[in-house]
This record gives sequence, C-alpha cells and structure tokens, in this order.
Amino acid sequence: ADELSFEEGDNLYILDVKTDPNWWKASCHGKVGLIPSNYVEENTEEVLHPLHEAAKRGNLTFLEECINNKVSVNGLDKAGCTALHWAAHAGNEECVKQLLKVPNIEINVQNKLGDTPLHSCAWKGHSEIVKMLLDKGADPTLKNNENKTAFDITNDSACAALLKEYLMTSPPVAADDYGDSDDSE
Repeated sequence: ADELSFEEGDNLYILDVKTDPNWWKASCHGKVGLIPSNYVEENTEEVLHPLHEAAKRGNLTFLEECINNKVSVNGLDKAGCTALHWAAHAGNEECVKQLLKVPNIEINVQNKLGDTPLHSCAWKGHSEIVKMLLDKGADPTLKNNENKTAFDITNDSACAALLKEYLMTSPPVAADDYGDSDDSE
C-alpha cells in the first residue's frame, strides 16, 4: 500500500498496527494507506471506540465518517456493547437508522449484562427505535442475564405494545404460552 497523505487535524482511523510496527495501515477521508507510526504516537489523541462515541452523542456526521472509514459497526467496547446499543440507549434515531443501513450489522448482540440494543431502547422508552429494530429483525424473545426480555424491562406503554405485538406474531413461539393446541379447532 502507498503512504497515506493527511493534514494536521484530520481524523485517522488506524486499521492495522501489527503487520509493520513502523508503518501503520490507516484510513482518512475514505482512502487507505500507510502512515509512519512514530508520527502518530507523538501527535495524536486516541479515541478507543469512535463509532460508539458518535452513536452515544448523536453525532451523525462523525458516525457516517467512521462507517465510511471502515470502523467496524460490530466492534465491542469494554461493556460488550456495540455502537447500536449506545445509539438505541441514547434515543439517537438518526444514528440508529444509519447503523441499520450497514449490511453486516448484527442487531441481536448481547452485552455483558445480556442486554441487546432492543433491551437498551425499551428500558429508556424509545418506542420509535424499538419499532425500527423490530422491523429489522431484532429478536424480542432474547433474555438478559436477569432472565428478562425487552418487554419485561420497559415502563413505556408504546414500547410495551410494540413488543407484545411482535412477541405474539413472530416465531419462535413457545407452545405453552398459548394453551393447548386443541383450542384451535
């Protein structure tokens, strides 16, 4: 790969530091190339999870820049959360929409507490995001470490109604939740 040109103040996304310790693979403004590691180490401030930070703060421009520079949408922070967890928790609808457009996004990732992004937004009462996630295939039957689904932990009536509707219409359905199959005759 060629040397990557960048200017002071540009955001550099470090993609590989292991292959050659003197030249790191990075991307900037959507271009990928090599940068001298000694320069970067002396003159930068590290943001460990830039996509998570953008999602948390609702910074759509930075979130899109991260995605365009190949920052993984499925990367986990130390709590085991993805950027989608944080965008859902914070109620940042535009960030959630943008993340859900990324083809390889995993929407049912469970963090260290067992919570999915669906748990995160249901807990905070963000019904629009609950709907977006359910429409994209989020599994409302997943339980966290306390054995609770997103429906179990929401206090918001709009979230509860959406989750109940999806729980009643989406497979897998536990047969014992709906009585005997004899009732269907």
